[in-house]
Amino acid sequence: MRRVASGMTVLAAVVALGACTPGASRESAAPQAEFLVFYDHGKQAEALAAVERAGGTTVSTDTKLGYLMAAGPGDGFEEAVGADRSVVGVSPDRRIGFATARPATASATASGTAQSPATASASAESPATAESRTTTAEGRAGTRTRATAGTRGGGDAGRAGTFPDEQAFTRSHGDPLAGRQWDMRMIGADRAHAKAPGTKQVLVGVIDTGVDGRHPDIAPNFNRELSRNFVTDKPEDEYGETLDGPCEAAGCKDPVDADDDGHGTHVASTIASPVNGIGIAGVAPGVQIVNLRAGQDSGFFFLKPSLDALTYAGDIGVDVVNMSYFVDPWLFNCRNNASDTKKQQLEQQAIITGMQRALDYARRRGVTLVSALGNGSTDLGRPTVDKQSPGYPKGDEKERKVDNSCLNVPAESNGVLSIAALGPSGRKALYSDYGTEQADLSAPGGDVLDGEGTKATRSILAAAPERVLRAAGRIDAKGEPKGADVVKDCTGGACSYYQYLEGTSMAAPHATGVAAILVSRFGKPGKGGVELAPATVEELLYKTATQKACPTPRQYVYKVFGQTETHECEGDKSDNGFYGHGVVDAYRAATVEP
Repeated sequence: MRRVASGMTVLAAVVALGACTPGASRESAAPQAEFLVFYDHGKQAEALAAVERAGGTTVSTDTKLGYLMAAGPGDGFEEAVGADRSVVGVSPDRRIGFATARPATASATASGTAQSPATASASAESPATAESRTTTAEGRAGTRTRATAGTRGGGDAGRAGTFPDEQAFTRSHGDPLAGRQWDMRMIGADRAHAKAPGTKQVLVGVIDTGVDGRHPDIAPNFNRELSRNFVTDKPEDEYGETLDGPCEAAGCKDPVDADDDGHGTHVASTIASPVNGIGIAGVAPGVQIVNLRAGQDSGFFFLKPSLDALTYAGDIGVDVVNMSYFVDPWLFNCRNNASDTKKQQLEQQAIITGMQRALDYARRRGVTLVSALGNGSTDLGRPTVDKQSPGYPKGDEKERKVDNSCLNVPAESNGVLSIAALGPSGRKALYSDYGTEQADLSAPGGDVLDGEGTKATRSILAAAPERVLRAAGRIDAKGEPKGADVVKDCTGGACSYYQYLEGTSMAAPHATGVAAILVSRFGKPGKGGVELAPATVEELLYKTATQKACPTPRQYVYKVFGQTETHECEGDKSDNGFYGHGVVDAYRAATVEP
């Protein structure tokens, strides 16, 4: 459906200065024990034989998605198996990520977390700035970032910098922090709540770093019974490097209501925090959240957990899934890039093929697929260079040329709705990727460089796990926030915490929430609740979106840190590279006639 490849922009160099210096490649230093071997249609027997000839054994088979789990020697195994004509891709079963010493203040994930205002990479975070970290949940499909720093201030529905008196706004809209939610006013979600808040029969899957299901502003809508964790934490990898940090649960398998990063909790809160007199309200405050955890504590999202999460979503009747990440370790997956080894080519082929099969499987079973577009600040129709891949093991990154045939997965996979990010003024956020082939819709994601007021409040406010904030030093021993990026609300008796983040990771859940409203209104009785064909949801999202034309002149010139960067907008009002088919509109979704 689309192509994405992110090149380092002029502004990205500012962030790059703080990055770790790549070390020598360790591609073959530590053999992987298990591999995912994808075979061509009807070629399972041939693939089984190829594994055996290469000195491996088949551990299990997955006929739904057409792959084998095989154990084999690290040296030359992938190349030997991949040489067979029945095999279309081979990937190590990467179950781990890496943890950095960064604070958990602002982060995002795969495909979409906001990157730093001057980066074109994927995810990083830091308390007082919007940063992006190149390998994180949100950073992953794009980049993910957290916005911090700042004090009050927001942006009223498209007007930067100011918002109505918070107390007056709360009296009319219920939740105490509603006055800070410029994002909800931009898409009419505040007005939609009274018309169509969504129904409990609608299940929204959050494929992310986990969800804090005990957060007071998530718990009422959290479906613990259906939630699953598809990853196992690993404190240290085979190289002796710290990865996910200490295990918090027996067997290093976190419970289904835990999020040790905070990114997934923020996403879930934006989608469906209830109108309950506590904190904020999400876009669709009446639907249920299902945690489909596929991201490590460290923010990495590897192939097997993503496949498992999507397959499970299709099997249990999830209606919409949000994917604010990209699949590691490749920001851009190229089938035959001349600068990659055969082993690396096979891994990228496996990611492209495996994820497309899983996405197709879920979509055939009624799952609408929403993804963050990415935080590379890049025209994805004209990508030129990828300096972030492979992002694991740490230090293996290399610079390679890419083009429009290389894919950011899942944002550019077929059948996926990819969402660009907007700042408080309504302009495309600096960090947001764009492109006429890539951007389907747009939604508020925050932009600390856009509008007036403080940096933090130009970003998106949503729930944050107290334990994560405390561990990151964002709240003190008494539970008081140390910066304006964190907000404490004790209105309901017990106190709860919220955090300002920015990124396409934050934009995507707004679209997911609007999709959930549409399924609630127009879905028919089906598996476990209601069903609405993804093609119909897509049509209704386009129909109810507020079309937005390219600016005049057709470009934005962004200024930051004494530098400028120009993004050109192509297309017409009905479909263009900055806004896609328009800005999602919750109120129109709640009131549109069938």
